Amino acid sequence: MKSDRIPAITVLAVSSSPEDHSSLQAILAHSRWQLYHCSSYTGAIKLLSAYSIAVVIVDADLPDVAWRDFLAIRESLPGSPLVIVAACLADDRLWAEALNLGAYDVLAKPFHPREVFYSVSLAWRRWKERCEEYACAAAG
Repeated sequence: MKSDRIPAITVLAVSSSPEDHSSLQAILAHSRWQLYHCSSYTGAIKLLSAYSIAVVIVDADLPDVAWRDFLAIRESLPGSPLVIVAACLADDRLWAEALNLGAYDVLAKPFHPREVFYSVSLAWRRWKERCEEYACAAAG
């Protein structure tokens, strides 16, 4: 069946840390989720323009751009992906700031499989609902 080959969830990890990429790859290796990864804002924009990506996990400490920039441009991207901020210091201040600015969630690093699956699953579900609402609104 054709739908068996289509990943249920598409995720983009944006981090300059090879450990982040390998950790997420290991966590998601046994799922049907499609993980894309890059280390820069420019690379992320190229991938987001080329693929339908539902969830972006962005490192809070990128060297070339602030995680807030992903929130600022996400509405202009195809599919308007939801953004999850990842940080070694995922404290209350970051969590409050990220959510108030429009991020979906904050994940602590190093990544814990259960937290990654939970957060990304819920973000994808919200993204899918939003896409369905938009399709219904556009059709009506």
